[in-house]
Amino acid sequence: MKKPTLHDVAAAAGVSYATADRVLNARGGVAEKSEIRVREAIRRLGYVRDIHAATLSRRRRRAFRFLLPAGDHGFFARLRAALLAERLRLAADRIEIALQEFPPFDAEALAEALEALAPEDCDGLAVVAAESPRAARALARLKAGGVPVVALVADAGPEARDVYVGVDNLGAGRTAGRLIRLAHRGGRRGLVLPILGSPTARDHRDRLEGLRQVLAEEPQPLTALPALEARDDPDRMRELVRAALREDPPPTALYSMGAGNRGLVEALREAAPERRPMVVLHELTPHSRKALEEDLVDVVIDQKPAREIAAALAALRSLAEGRAIPAGLGAITPALHLKDNPPAAPSAREASGDLFA
Repeated sequence: MKKPTLHDVAAAAGVSYATADRVLNARGGVAEKSEIRVREAIRRLGYVRDIHAATLSRRRRRAFRFLLPAGDHGFFARLRAALLAERLRLAADRIEIALQEFPPFDAEALAEALEALAPEDCDGLAVVAAESPRAARALARLKAGGVPVVALVADAGPEARDVYVGVDNLGAGRTAGRLIRLAHRGGRRGLVLPILGSPTARDHRDRLEGLRQVLAEEPQPLTALPALEARDDPDRMRELVRAALREDPPPTALYSMGAGNRGLVEALREAAPERRPMVVLHELTPHSRKALEEDLVDVVIDQKPAREIAAALAALRSLAEGRAIPAGLGAITPALHLKDNPPAAPSAREASGDLFA
């Protein structure tokens, strides 16, 4: 009689092979009722683990999938370039990395992409999450099916991921607020204009909340203006900033928490010097770097995309192999860049993300 295999166990338990494998190797991340069914199937079928097969399994090729927002924004171009560099480096370790893109801020498109994935399709998933109940359910389904899930850049909540890799976005917003308060010392009154990509993006919303927390502190008389939504679109950003700088009085400080800052820099360059605000924005791109040099932008908060990609892959490997994730692996401490301290500029190809073509 043929010896039962782990595929037989999975079929008898009504779970995926990946889920049965996670139970057998005690890697966690499996719903209790599924684990009970797998263990009962092992007992009922008399399954005995093949040590030689297990050794081969540990040496098998692993496939990790990344779901990232599409677009030519400088930050995500840098993220894609970093991912390609890691993909080339890890090929020798039998690790395959696939990139799938979805429209920015389109939670339904992200949910559809997640729903199309089966637990057998990959050994781990890293995703820039967009908040929606449907996307959260799809992530929770994959996680329950034994797929390690890493939330990258924007958190998805503990029920839908194993680990978050990125900056503390509330802290980043508070940092921006603290810098703006320093620029208004001495009782100087000010109007602060926040610009986000979308309030549906959790990272942007957290940054806005952090900014407001600090601006509300006494005794400084700073007023936070209603937040504008630029959708990470440079053209929309340019028109929003142009209109804001025509107001009387104009804002004395501006905090951009998303992308599309090419349009922001264009509007600042056109404005009369006396109407330009103190500016804090996110991500060191060719446009923000040049704006620092021209004194159009004061501070850039950069979340180190290459480090984020490396940490996400390290977390996926640990989870897929059943190892504990090192403490603090996912926490990225952002860098603050002023005119005087930006790092060396990347090559034109790296900055554009063409390396992924």
